[in-house]
Amino acid sequence: MISGIDHNWCVYILRCADRTLYTGIAKDLSKRLAQHNKGAGAKYTRGRIPVELVFAETAQSHGDALRREYAIKRMSATAKQKMIDRSRRSGDIASRVALNPAISP
Repeated sequence: MISGIDHNWCVYILRCADRTLYTGIAKDLSKRLAQHNKGAGAKYTRGRIPVELVFAETAQSHGDALRREYAIKRMSATAKQKMIDRSRRSGDIASRVALNPAISP
């Protein structure tokens, strides 16, 4: 379990093997990431594994997570990348997972 993020709903962005971005929501991000990488996640990611977690943020409720997911999906690829870059510079959970294999995604 990714400490501090799996207790609430979260919105996440994955970078797929073909360099495209996928946005989703999950209650248990660790489990969902494993599902994606086993080919048992979303239909979109099944043919694009492995996937890498590049962004994640918590939401207070399922509805909040759905609204944020929708907003992110409407963003341009450039805007999403800027958001990912800002998030990585600030040391958010996705960058900690990517940089520290001891944190179990």
